[in-house]
Amino acid sequence: MTSQPDDLVRQSELDQQDAERHEVALRSIGQPNSVASQFDFWNDHYEGRRLFSELLGTFFLVLVAVGGGMVNARFGGDAVPSGARVVAPALMVAAIILFMGTVSGAHLNPAASIAFALRGDFPWKRLPAYIVAQLVGAILATMVLWALIGRQGSAGLTLPGAGISTTTAMLWELVLTTGLVSVILGTASGAQQIGPLAAIGVDSYIALAGLWGAPVSGASMNPARSLGPALLLGDWTSWWAYLVGPVAGAVVAVGIAYILRGRGGGRSGVSAAQGTLGVSWRPGSQPRP
Repeated sequence: MTSQPDDLVRQSELDQQDAERHEVALRSIGQPNSVASQFDFWNDHYEGRRLFSELLGTFFLVLVAVGGGMVNARFGGDAVPSGARVVAPALMVAAIILFMGTVSGAHLNPAASIAFALRGDFPWKRLPAYIVAQLVGAILATMVLWALIGRQGSAGLTLPGAGISTTTAMLWELVLTTGLVSVILGTASGAQQIGPLAAIGVDSYIALAGLWGAPVSGASMNPARSLGPALLLGDWTSWWAYLVGPVAGAVVAVGIAYILRGRGGGRSGVSAAQGTLGVSWRPGSQPRP
């Protein structure tokens, strides 16, 4: 039988643990609990939800971005007009930001994730898992397209336009991605990427960049979108242009953001980069009043 002093000691230990948890919770206000080292994200399952959000969002983005060209090649002619092939991914990005941007931040792009981390809005320790989730989403989307309509056209590869060198394509991607990530960071700092204005801003930039930039480099601006199909095909034609260009563009955009607004994106920047799952809201049904 447990003695009374032992019960008191155990209760004291439990009280101390509760006090420590409350202290950590107070320190972590404004960021998901999984970011605080004292909370293991595998315990609260929030990081798993965020990674699934990134995988699913990138899957839908690449399904549209790659699928437009493949469907057009499958049916020939102008089954999917060139304008539609570049506007459709932009509309998909806007839809994804609106329907699950609060879960993971809806990066959908390693360049965006790297930019958020460089600016201090996103923890570096979470970056590798986000990038892996994005690549897996891109690979799965390509596999689904191949299974449904076959390897049509370039089979999902992003390639420089006719007569365009790999170096030119890389520089083109650098310039386009600088603009894209600048829009992402700018709307995250003010209007917030989890809001409708950010969806409109990012969507508009992707559409406009694609309408005039796609003939030169494909206007990928996203290493996951380009490298996912390349990994599946084992075809590394001009691959480095679609890795170096977007990543370098992201770095330049962070520098521009620093000049415009200083270090970091503020509280709204952190919310946009990390989502608000576990902070402003939690999964599960709410009791009726």
